[in-house]
Amino acid sequence: MTAISTSFESKVHALIETIESVIIGKRTVIERVLTALLAGGHVLLEDVPGTGKTMLSRTLATAIGGEFRRIQMTPDLLPQDITGMYVYNPERRTFELRQGPLVANIVLADELNRATPRTQSALLEAMAEGQVTIEGVRHVLPQPFFVLATQNPIESEGTFPLPEAERDRFMMRLRIGYPEREQEIDMLRRFRMSDPIHALSPVLSLDDLVAMQEQVRQVIIQPEVEAYIVDLSRRTREDDRIAIGVSPRGTLALAKAAQAYAWLMGRTYVIPDDVKTLFMDVMEHRVVLTTEALLRDDPQMVLKEILERCPVPVEDVQ
Repeated sequence: MTAISTSFESKVHALIETIESVIIGKRTVIERVLTALLAGGHVLLEDVPGTGKTMLSRTLATAIGGEFRRIQMTPDLLPQDITGMYVYNPERRTFELRQGPLVANIVLADELNRATPRTQSALLEAMAEGQVTIEGVRHVLPQPFFVLATQNPIESEGTFPLPEAERDRFMMRLRIGYPEREQEIDMLRRFRMSDPIHALSPVLSLDDLVAMQEQVRQVIIQPEVEAYIVDLSRRTREDDRIAIGVSPRGTLALAKAAQAYAWLMGRTYVIPDDVKTLFMDVMEHRVVLTTEALLRDDPQMVLKEILERCPVPVEDVQ
């Protein structure tokens, strides 16, 4: 495999700069979201309201020239409200498919944990299989297909906690966080007169993005790094403080994310530092601590210890 092409490299830089023109001071979050997108995964944004989750989704969709749909998850939302349904046309005397908001390239599922388990399951099928089932008929979703789901970590009233199986479908869980003081001042100046997103135009095409995803899949992971990824996952299953460790799906998610991150950094091979950089974002939402461990620890602390104690490959992994 050759290194990232000059044309793709310039487009990636342009994409990041375009998103940064709206989402100020959050370069790390932007890189993580693009990593998940390039790896074919999905992202759970968990943060308080008003930190830019919706704006990030809209900006990303505009920058890649993709179709964007926002779904406000509520308890009364039915599965067919998001997947679509067949509606009778009295003029033609036939049932016609009315597509739901899941049929898009970038889908924002806002406040996912307010939807009922049935509706969450419909989203789960779309994320896992890239398809929706409407009255027994399978419909393939457009590619690329990327879900950004949000949930408020503070409010719990009227919510349905995401089950482990659904959390496991998200490649990463991210927190945007509050901006720094100077960044917030800059944001005030940019947004006071107009919304910067209205001035944006696509910097790459959907075909470009699909081609980038194909290149990412060709990024090399040497056996030593593969073993390192597996060892990290296995240690979460062997730790007495963890009731539910990382699944094989989580192991694969970390490997795919490392490939995408390496490619984003301009390399055609994964190094251990790529794995270490992404470990917390990919793994934290997948583990469940025991009741006893929750009294004194949190998942982040336990995973940091595992990461520090697991031997890192030192051979040349290029």
